[in-house]
Amino acid sequence: MAEDLSSSLHPLTPPLNEEERLSWLRLIRSRKVGVTTFFRLMSEHGSAAAALGALPGVAAEAGLARYEVFSEKAALDELKRARGCDAKLVAWGDEIYPQALTDIPDPPPLFWARGDLDFLARPMIALVGARNASSLGTRMAKRLAQDLTQAGFAVVSGLARGIDTAAHIGALKGGTVAVLASGVDVIYPAENAQLARDIVEGGLCLSESPMGLQPHARHFPRRNRLVSGLARAVVVVEAAAKSGSLITARNALDQGREVMAVPGHPFDGRASGCNNLIRDGAHLVRRAEDVIEVLNATPRETSAAVAAPAAREAAPRALRETAELHREILARLGPSPVAEDQLIRDLGTPAAEVSPELVALELERRIQRAPGGLICLAAQPAHVENILS
Repeated sequence: MAEDLSSSLHPLTPPLNEEERLSWLRLIRSRKVGVTTFFRLMSEHGSAAAALGALPGVAAEAGLARYEVFSEKAALDELKRARGCDAKLVAWGDEIYPQALTDIPDPPPLFWARGDLDFLARPMIALVGARNASSLGTRMAKRLAQDLTQAGFAVVSGLARGIDTAAHIGALKGGTVAVLASGVDVIYPAENAQLARDIVEGGLCLSESPMGLQPHARHFPRRNRLVSGLARAVVVVEAAAKSGSLITARNALDQGREVMAVPGHPFDGRASGCNNLIRDGAHLVRRAEDVIEVLNATPRETSAAVAAPAAREAAPRALRETAELHREILARLGPSPVAEDQLIRDLGTPAAEVSPELVALELERRIQRAPGGLICLAAQPAHVENILS
């Protein structure tokens, strides 16, 4: 992403003063402006202020009448709320902006952070898994987190119930980062309020969502791409065959990160996702040393532009094929529905291979079904906000 921005019509530079930061915040908070649209507008117009001025016209050309940009007052209110909880606004291009996020396809232009900002420079390992985790699974997550932090890594997760919670608890002393789907001042689930306070005291909580935002289902896949994007590797401790943790694993693969999994008993549904990952080529994890050994065998290059392709080459072949099939499916779909059987014929891939992946993409809200066996792209994909044109 950084390379694309530096070669654009107007190379992107970070906001240099509070007025520019306010304009960035207004632009990314404006209706129908997601990450893709933000960077495109900045490339075309050179500054957030200029993009804000052009946005109503762009919206009108796209058929949106009476479009209004996010107001200065609303942005100032968000800044005031952030000051009330000592949250800091981090912008793309800032010195403290995590290097790991600059090589993912859709880095957040801005995010809020509470806690020790030095953690943004720490090497991270993501630990994710089931919300209804088993006792053995939570023990494993705590132990892995504790040992990984002792080895010098920060552990990043999503503050959800179950495995996420156990990972944060195990990493509290050594350092942990929580990525929230809600605003950074809204703790979900509520029972993790004290844990969140502990993380802010000794680690970091961050979110790209607006201050005060209550989480909804569509926010979690977007959160998951940051969990994997911040990390050098994603370790799935427990996960069902269809779960949000596997979305994070797919994000990791697309981002060139290592994918690893802890095996479980074949009769335990909470282990089926992990066992499937291992069957398909993910690295098997029994202890922290297994994670460290894989990372030492495939060291991260200094240049992110070199690191991502190298890591992708090392990724498990079966997982790469799944990611490629997802890309082919999405490339052949548009807003107009097409018949599922026609799509399968166009792909030239057996229906037995395509159908499960259509279900997976539907669960991720990247495609949607229409009556009569028709399929189209989702109106608001979970992984990317709508663009204006």
